[in-house]
Amino acid sequence: MPGLDISAALHDFSILALPIVVAITFHEAAHGYVAWRLGDDTAYRLGRVSFNPLRHIDPFGTVVLPLMLFLGGGILFGYAKPVPVRFGRLAHPRRDSVLVAAAGPIINLLLALVSAGLIHLALLLPDWIGYWVISALSASIYINVLLAIFNLIPLPPLDGGRVAVGLLPPALGRRLAQTERWGLLILMAGLFILPWIGSKLGLDLNIFAWLVGRPAAFIEELILAATGLA
Repeated sequence: MPGLDISAALHDFSILALPIVVAITFHEAAHGYVAWRLGDDTAYRLGRVSFNPLRHIDPFGTVVLPLMLFLGGGILFGYAKPVPVRFGRLAHPRRDSVLVAAAGPIINLLLALVSAGLIHLALLLPDWIGYWVISALSASIYINVLLAIFNLIPLPPLDGGRVAVGLLPPALGRRLAQTERWGLLILMAGLFILPWIGSKLGLDLNIFAWLVGRPAAFIEELILAATGLA
């Protein structure tokens, strides 16, 4: 890639790598933990109720894809190995499926809040390491909030879709659940294909900028204000 500053790219990626891995893997671990506590031990028996990132990393989705998109200057996107949940084994399947789905975004928001709080401690570090730590923690706030809001989009197989299925009247919930087979294609179209078409037509078709970006920016501001960093 002409003009690519390898040193600067590696520095930037070193700041983003750990927050991305932690955000994605903790998200999956939270699903498994809550499912286990509510009656389904599928993930527990597979060793997936763990906050050890190595148990959740998908080589392509967690490492290769984010790196490729980062180097290409595109949107940051990635995923971990999905935690298996047998919803029929939950104590109260309809209610508990909502709690299991919500656990992922909730842990991401908590990680963002903790990262913001840790910035106060990072300010006490020597400059040679303090700048990198503060940059990584700032990236953690942004990435975790973005991941939480993205996953709350009410479209299966995202967490927001599963929450909506559990909260809607059964008939509507079943109809929404049936869209899961097309959910990934719809997401890919919204993330990549529509913006690409828009760039060719001179139009702004990046629907995720306002569907995810704006709410994420608002939540991030609230977190910074709550932790005295605004």
